[in-house]
Amino acid sequence: MSTTVSTGVRSQSTMSNLQSHRPPTFGLSITPYSNNVDEIFKLAKTADALGLDIVGIQDHPYNGSFFDTWTLISALAASTRKIRFFPDVSDLPMRAPAMLAKAASTLDILTKGRIELGLGTGAFWDAIQSWGGNRRTPREAVAAYEEALEVIQLIWNYGKGRNRVSFPGKYYRLDNAQAGPSPYHKMGVWTGAFGPRMMGVIGKLTDGWVAPLSTYMSGDEIKARQRLIDESARRNGRSPESIRRIAQLVGVIDEKERPERSEKKPFFLHDKS
Repeated sequence: MSTTVSTGVRSQSTMSNLQSHRPPTFGLSITPYSNNVDEIFKLAKTADALGLDIVGIQDHPYNGSFFDTWTLISALAASTRKIRFFPDVSDLPMRAPAMLAKAASTLDILTKGRIELGLGTGAFWDAIQSWGGNRRTPREAVAAYEEALEVIQLIWNYGKGRNRVSFPGKYYRLDNAQAGPSPYHKMGVWTGAFGPRMMGVIGKLTDGWVAPLSTYMSGDEIKARQRLIDESARRNGRSPESIRRIAQLVGVIDEKERPERSEKKPFFLHDKS
């Protein structure tokens, strides 16, 4: 079972001055193994009772040992009171963006605003293709991601009721589709990615960056990616500090303090403000 922790490092330019911002908020990331039902619910309920802010659930539907993430989030949300949830992260090749928008907004309404949307371009292409998803080049994946963001916002249709919406994209299309319902709150779209092109998309269009596990990227690489996000944000008239940074750390909370286990469990950090 993996676990996560979330800090609110905002932009690279502000890392040396964190005291001027709200303190970090923390969460837990759970791997949705289907043979660990009791432990999954125990972890989520404990996190809720302890006052943690958010739970992330890995979303790899092509993994036969995993539950479906959205179904699991629904059940966990019903068994908790305050803690928020997000898929960490949903692959677009496996989740049509219009249906993903509908599922996310529905669950956000039912939980009174406890859902955020973690979204990715796709990475494990052999596994995705084995389940019927389309294999894409890196350039195609980025272009499809940008289209998906537009589709999602059109379906959410904040404050406009159930208008008809259309989108003539190359990868995704809407043809006089009925939008809605809008989410309960202004839902964040957090991007799980590490490529330079996607850092540009994050700075331009999305609300946060879900950085890879700290075992996948060095501190210097993460700093370089943050600079790319900041630069893109400024080019597009956005404040870099408006883009959340979700840092996923690897560690373990163990009352027996066995350091030899310290590399086996991931933690995750997030900024609530």
